[in-house]
Amino acid sequence: MFQNLLKKLATEFEKSNIPYMVIGGQAVLLYGEPRFTKDIDITLGVSVEKLDSIIKIASSLELKILPDNPRKFVEELMVLPVIDGTSGIRIDLIFSFSPYEQEAIKRANKINISGTSVNFASIEDLIIHKVIAGRERDIEDISNIILKNSNFDKNYISRWLREFDLSLNESFTEKFTSMTKKHC
Repeated sequence: MFQNLLKKLATEFEKSNIPYMVIGGQAVLLYGEPRFTKDIDITLGVSVEKLDSIIKIASSLELKILPDNPRKFVEELMVLPVIDGTSGIRIDLIFSFSPYEQEAIKRANKINISGTSVNFASIEDLIIHKVIAGRERDIEDISNIILKNSNFDKNYISRWLREFDLSLNESFTEKFTSMTKKHC
């Protein structure tokens, strides 16, 4: 079910020239340990100004938009939650046009799913997303990803985490360094 939905989404985003990458649990399945995930998280490389295009795509795929007032919801939270009526799978379409997200989307890996190319976040960008989210599940995902993929660009991750340290007044770099000491 997930693969069919990812293929449909990828096809529509490509047709509509919407840059995107799959993040979250679906990307973890690609690089880490198999685990249960009940949703799809997709970062869109567009601002809220493209909401009408995204709503049109959702409509063409028969995805139900969950908020009553999608424009207000997206303007406040930068995410459009939708659900696939057939499978019941929730999809969070995350709006972002930051310099980091633009670069991350360009670095996305094209993964062939039954003849359809689907853009998945790179290992490095998935780790960055997981470090910033910082939940227990995210930390576990990072550990599994690092254990299975020892050859990744630590400098790229550190560069962006330092940027986020400054802009968000957090210590993401320190968290990442302590994780890599345990596993590398």
